[in-house]
Amino acid sequence: MRQPKEPLSEPPPNPKGGRTLIVASRDPHAYIRPSAALKEAGETDQVYVRPGVYEDKVFVADRPVLLIGAGRDQVQIYSRRGGPLYLQRVPSGMISGITFRYVGSDQHSAINVLDSVCTITQCRATEGVLSGVVIYGPEARPTFLDNEVCYNRESGIFVFAGAQPRLAQNQCFGNHHFGLAVRDPGSHPECVRNLCHSNMLSGILLFHHAEALLLDNTCRDNQHWGVVMTPDTHPTPLREDLATSNVLVPNPRGSLVVTEEPLADIGR
Repeated sequence: MRQPKEPLSEPPPNPKGGRTLIVASRDPHAYIRPSAALKEAGETDQVYVRPGVYEDKVFVADRPVLLIGAGRDQVQIYSRRGGPLYLQRVPSGMISGITFRYVGSDQHSAINVLDSVCTITQCRATEGVLSGVVIYGPEARPTFLDNEVCYNRESGIFVFAGAQPRLAQNQCFGNHHFGLAVRDPGSHPECVRNLCHSNMLSGILLFHHAEALLLDNTCRDNQHWGVVMTPDTHPTPLREDLATSNVLVPNPRGSLVVTEEPLADIGR
């Protein structure tokens, strides 16, 4: 795993050459919330969030996004009413350096990515009542890189409905179900160098005709197996080679199991 970057003390240069809009909760000359800055940002503008805790709901649809926080340990966006980050058909851009935290009681995730193509990096997704991060839709091809996904009530990252993201160098830990789960025909993430540990079921789950590239991942110290899959799934490399292409030990039930009932332990 790469070490986290140093916190940003000032906004980075805007790679698109546009304006930089500043968010700071205690600066009367800045925007109070990230959503307010994004509402006024053009397609070449970036939004920079200074350290602080912001109650907000960030929703971006049908446009690029460039949202840069000072660091995931310095910037927190939380929401009581729905997930704090929802992306829908976002064609490009980047979100980095922010913790997204859901503090409500309804069934929501911390990060929702629908049919979007952008990069999310150096962020944290936590306390979702569903999975921490849900990536879904046949046009969903984001890059999810070097993030922490932890302490969510279901799985850490859940890829479904035909999504094909790149998931690399993420840490998924302390989630109530799996670290990383993939479901449905057409779903085919590239999962490379992720660390799934200390989850309450297994490190990685593949089920219901899912496909996935699994390479150089580490699944250790989970409560069940390293990897669980159903017979109808199609991993690359083949399942008999997964234990040599990934680190799947130690886990108390073993490295890998193929079963028709991967969710039997949670009554599904």
